[in-house]
Amino acid sequence: MKKYLAENAYNLAASLLAVVAMWLVWIIAYAAVGNDYLVPSFWGTAEEFFSLFAQAFFWQAFAYTLLRTAAAFLISFALGLVAAALGVAFAPFSRFLRPIIAVCRTLPTMAVLLLILVWTSPKTAPIVVTVLVLFPVIYSQLTSSISGVGGELAEMARAYRLTARQKLSKIYLPQIAPVTVAQTGANLSFGIKLTISAEVMAHTYTALGGLMSEAQTYYNLPRLAALTLCAIFAGLIIELIFRLISRYAFAWQRRAEA
Repeated sequence: MKKYLAENAYNLAASLLAVVAMWLVWIIAYAAVGNDYLVPSFWGTAEEFFSLFAQAFFWQAFAYTLLRTAAAFLISFALGLVAAALGVAFAPFSRFLRPIIAVCRTLPTMAVLLLILVWTSPKTAPIVVTVLVLFPVIYSQLTSSISGVGGELAEMARAYRLTARQKLSKIYLPQIAPVTVAQTGANLSFGIKLTISAEVMAHTYTALGGLMSEAQTYYNLPRLAALTLCAIFAGLIIELIFRLISRYAFAWQRRAEA
């Protein structure tokens, strides 16, 4: 961890400066408006933020939101991995998927959510919506990673007459694993945002989105801002964890390539 901090001191300093700048803009905006119903005060938000940790219902809602995000990500990743593998192995299947991926990318989230709510419940709908958005993203990432595997490795696989299963387990998976793990953090962070947005629109009760919707209904902007900060920090922490995993778990591979 110390080595990581030392190597990224400049980036960390720039990030800290950006956080301070955003904090100053917040302070100045509240001082200019002076109304908690328009701009929540920083100190009021901080008080609400720390008070959330003492509330059992907040932790329950937070856990359910994370579980929905994890479920949506796992479903999206499984579908994306199978689809990418089949698409690389069989070109016609890749062409078959193109219009489906294009439709998933252009689906209006709110319209889809309202339609899904007719068929499912507010607890399930956010998962479905998140899968519809994450699946094409993960599929494109995996397809790009698999297609980017070096031609020499592909030639070697043909020379040794490796089966499709051997190619996948001994060549493709080891090659795409570092990039995939690094992208997982960003995808999960994006998934949290998607899930919460869907929870707000679906009025999911036991969820961060439900708590945000309730805070907005009662014009409790400091609480709404505190819940938003919780979501931001959760996404940043998850992204950092997966970056560190990618950096240190696959260090041997980078040294071998060097």
